[in-house]
Amino acid sequence: MNNIFIDTLKGIKHDRPPVWFMRQAGRIIPDYLKLREKYSFHELMNIPELAAEVTLQPVHQLGVDAAILFSDILVIPEAMGMKLEFTDHGPRFETALKDVKDPVAFLNPNPDKLRNVYKAIDAVMASKSTDTPLIGFCGAPLTTLCYMIQGISSNHSFPDAVGLMYRDKVTTKKLFEAIADLSIEYALNQVKHGISTFQLFETHAGLVPYTFYNEIVMPFVRRILHSVQETGTPVIFYPKGLGAGMRALKNEKIDFVGVDWQMSLEDAKEMIGPEMGVQGNFDPRILTLDKETIRKELEKYLPFGSREHKWIFNLGHGVLPNIPFENLKFVVDWIKTVDWKRN
Repeated sequence: MNNIFIDTLKGIKHDRPPVWFMRQAGRIIPDYLKLREKYSFHELMNIPELAAEVTLQPVHQLGVDAAILFSDILVIPEAMGMKLEFTDHGPRFETALKDVKDPVAFLNPNPDKLRNVYKAIDAVMASKSTDTPLIGFCGAPLTTLCYMIQGISSNHSFPDAVGLMYRDKVTTKKLFEAIADLSIEYALNQVKHGISTFQLFETHAGLVPYTFYNEIVMPFVRRILHSVQETGTPVIFYPKGLGAGMRALKNEKIDFVGVDWQMSLEDAKEMIGPEMGVQGNFDPRILTLDKETIRKELEKYLPFGSREHKWIFNLGHGVLPNIPFENLKFVVDWIKTVDWKRN
């Protein structure tokens, strides 16, 4: 595959960084919003042909250098027997793990429930151009478990989840293990069906102290990422809010690390060392402003981008629903046309 995104993951230098956005599929794409008038989010995600169409819309309409599968991190708990409903106020589990006596015994993993995701990947592979890479993903253990315990997505402090993790580490580790086991099977099947890169989303890494994260969570993160890497597929680990805990990633065998907007790319690079690449970390809130302000903020990345070729331009978090489509397109065009001075 001849693509700037794949080359950058391999450490091959180009005259600019590649660009894609977390949550680029859906939300602000005009054609996606038209589909949402006819179909629910859950329907779009579970009808393979529609999921494939939404996956590729940003490539066709924004000009990004990679597609990311249109799905959700909560397909894993759903495949573990937890009944999930997508409401107007976000996803909600019928029964949260905080409300059951034995959370481990309550789970009943059924990998067959993930088949629609693989069918969606097949549909993407059948319709995309050969030089468009497809990013697969799943939620990392901490973030996934937080939603499973709390049962809703609206309270991002996850008090019951944090309480269980501190109170009962034995049960917590068993739950992490169950999540990791199914996540590995899920990720490896994504590879078999054609993804070219895999990203692990730890959106709530900052929920616990990084010492706790490194001790309790990181062994399971490592298992998932290494299982994918053993297939020859590069991986990106996105630990939002990990902060100073990024230093502990220096000795990990990770291809690229996603950086949130609270940390500079320079600091992240210093913490993880020269071998690992970085992805990020533009503040998505800036994209709600005028183009001149956006341009001035983008220009601040030129010094880093000119000297660091193992960098993928992305946001520090996902695309926000109130970002104008034209502003996202402006960023892609700017990335592609500005002189990065990579001589």
